[in-house]
Amino acid sequence: MSAASSESFSRSVYDAVIVGGGHNGLVAAAYLARAGRTVLVLERLGNTGGAAVSTRPFAGVDARLSRYSYLVSLLPAGIVRDLGLSFSVRKRTVSSYTPAVRDGRATGLLVGGGRTRESFAALTGSGREYAAWEAFYGRTRQVAERVFPTLTEPLPTRRELRERVGDETAWRMLFEEPIGVAIEEDFTDDLVRGVVLTDALIGTFADAHDPSLVQNRCFLYHVIGGGTGDWDVPVGGMGALTDALAGAARSAGAEIVTGHEAIRIETDGTAAEVVFRADDHEGAVAARKVLVNASPQVLSALLGEPSPPPAEGAQLKVNMLLRRLPRLRDRSVDPRQAFSGTFHIAEGYGQLAAAYAQAAAGRLPEAPPSEIYCHSLTDPSVLGPEPAARGYQTLTLFGLHTPARLFREAPDATRDALLEATLAELDAHLDEPITDCLALDEAGRPCIEARSPLDLERELRLPGGHIFHRDLAFPWADASGGRWGVETAHPNVLLCGAGAVRGGGVSGVPGHNAAMAALGR
Repeated sequence: MSAASSESFSRSVYDAVIVGGGHNGLVAAAYLARAGRTVLVLERLGNTGGAAVSTRPFAGVDARLSRYSYLVSLLPAGIVRDLGLSFSVRKRTVSSYTPAVRDGRATGLLVGGGRTRESFAALTGSGREYAAWEAFYGRTRQVAERVFPTLTEPLPTRRELRERVGDETAWRMLFEEPIGVAIEEDFTDDLVRGVVLTDALIGTFADAHDPSLVQNRCFLYHVIGGGTGDWDVPVGGMGALTDALAGAARSAGAEIVTGHEAIRIETDGTAAEVVFRADDHEGAVAARKVLVNASPQVLSALLGEPSPPPAEGAQLKVNMLLRRLPRLRDRSVDPRQAFSGTFHIAEGYGQLAAAYAQAAAGRLPEAPPSEIYCHSLTDPSVLGPEPAARGYQTLTLFGLHTPARLFREAPDATRDALLEATLAELDAHLDEPITDCLALDEAGRPCIEARSPLDLERELRLPGGHIFHRDLAFPWADASGGRWGVETAHPNVLLCGAGAVRGGGVSGVPGHNAAMAALGR
């Protein structure tokens, strides 16, 4: 084994070696270094950040897009304060807009912007659905206020969390019954039901009544963020967060090296060695503790252990740059309002059920559901001076119910067909095709890119393209033990990626919790 690749390290033994420089690994590195530990971060790619990065994907166009992860909800303010991060988020003025056609007339549901009650009444003809909406989300907000603070504490037991929630109706609808039960009991309008259900399906392939409650777990994480459930825009793009984290880790003394791929972890429970590959050479570095900011599948492979059950992503991610926002068929809403929040497409309750059933049967959904938002309306800083002066806008689309299995036989052709069908669903609510609004790059090509689950698996090594690394877990201690939800069978090896208990999303929570476990807190 050649040690040539490790000559740039300051030492041969570290208190902690962190495998992976995604945002959770950087959070862990910063906490451990600030606690006086010697820390080395090994990142396979040529840059840190993992899925939380900003890039200029369109040649010759000065626009930095959050290429993969794109909104922030689960990042505790305490982590930002603890690490002294120069990072902020902005609230969106509108929560969501969902276009619809009623009695042959283009209309829609606008939530936020001071028009929520009015919009509900115009869509449904009464105040009933609005009252139900207020009661439903009043209950989830109360749960959020009580559950969110526990994410950076040692894991509670199920009973302790239930007592903390203190609302048996909320507990039943979120933790015991499929979320579809509460949605169907509380709401009658199909469109309103669909808007509620979408939070249970982001990155999760499930039906509203799935008995596994995987949809409930997804819903829970989407409504507790920050203690409010708000999804905010990262100022400067998602890369601003991971750049700030890398800076905080380095300033505290952590060493970060890119282009170094960990290929094996050897441990006796007290001391460990991480073998890595860099520039076609292998090297090794010793550590007292190893924190793995990667999927459970990667962790198992590094340890030479059996792999956990396979994971499967189910989303389409599309990034666009527009010359201008498209006109809407619903003239009661300004496009700047409609696209500043989450713009729901083909996400009625019945449409979501049909799309799930078709995908589960091995077919692309006939009406692919998706949601869109415009980062640059809330944070124009992601645009350079020239595109900003010309009125350009970014557009991010996230499609649902497209599991990785659908792409295995013909990845590129399937992705292209899905993109075409998804944009057609959007066009049905526009007064002009979205493609007519696309900006062009320096070679005259439309500024649009799409990523399937298989693309994310290839580019980021997300297992099956699963954005959470595996199905989310309820935030309580289970029979496998572990004080922080990051522990493994090896006392000095910890999982600090999204696959940890209370992982998933751009939160930094697994990184914080793994650091606390490593520090013995």
